[in-house]
Amino acid sequence: MKPNLAVKIGRLKLKNPVMAASGTFGSEYAGLADIDKLGAIVMKTITLKARTGNPPPRIAETASGMLNSIGLENKGLDDFIKNKAPLLKGVKTAVIASIAGDDEGEYAELAERLDRVGRVDGIEINLSCPNVRHGDREYLIAQDEKAVYAIVNSVRKSTGKTIIAKLAPNVTDIAGIAKAAESALTDAVLLTNTFFGMAVDIDTLKPVLGNISGGLSGPAIKPLVLHMVWKTYKRAKIPIIGCGGIMDYKDALEFIICGAAAVQVGTANFVNPNTAVEIIGGIKNYMVKNRTKDVNKLTGSLNA
Repeated sequence: MKPNLAVKIGRLKLKNPVMAASGTFGSEYAGLADIDKLGAIVMKTITLKARTGNPPPRIAETASGMLNSIGLENKGLDDFIKNKAPLLKGVKTAVIASIAGDDEGEYAELAERLDRVGRVDGIEINLSCPNVRHGDREYLIAQDEKAVYAIVNSVRKSTGKTIIAKLAPNVTDIAGIAKAAESALTDAVLLTNTFFGMAVDIDTLKPVLGNISGGLSGPAIKPLVLHMVWKTYKRAKIPIIGCGGIMDYKDALEFIICGAAAVQVGTANFVNPNTAVEIIGGIKNYMVKNRTKDVNKLTGSLNA
């Protein structure tokens, strides 16, 4: 039996449900892993103008995970179009650009210009960057249903490509946020970005990260994100992409069984760049062993 691993996300038909997450995998990995075997690769988040990012140290290992506070460092949209996109011409798998901005206008402009870049097959909307300050309160776009709707709607009007809304876990009701993105006509939601976290050096009495706090990823967050995927699957009608602590094919299958149509592998790429490829093989073997013909039949198959 040859199982079907193909999944559809918006207009994108992926050869399998395994993607490499933004900021963890790029064209430079070509010599370390077979990129063309992946369902898709998501490029590092880009902004309209170049950003320098946060002060170092930017990465710290934690129990069962890692903290990062890169701060969206990138050279901007023009550099991506001129220097990064051409490197992807030979890649035979879907390429998804990740975008971030400070307001609707920036997101819309990014989407509109990327819409004309042929090598970009889809756009992931990073909604976890800081929004404008309201009084003494600074929050993430992904923590506000109205802001999520407005941003996703602006992107939807600016491109015909598949769009994915990347949500943050630091909310009370993530299913409600996902529904807001769905109402704005995103093709899928990604659950989730990293959790807020920090680490302290007890000898210096200082934060380990230069930015004090950062985003926690890795196996430590998997049970939390699994629950969010399951909750959202019961309410949303669009595909969910699961992301958080996926280290092997069993982790990936847990997400799919809880309701994810596809998954993204992030932190594991720093440990083993070939992890995503190995996960694809593991899912295929599982399907053969269990006589499952179509991976889509596993989505939401949780007996609960």
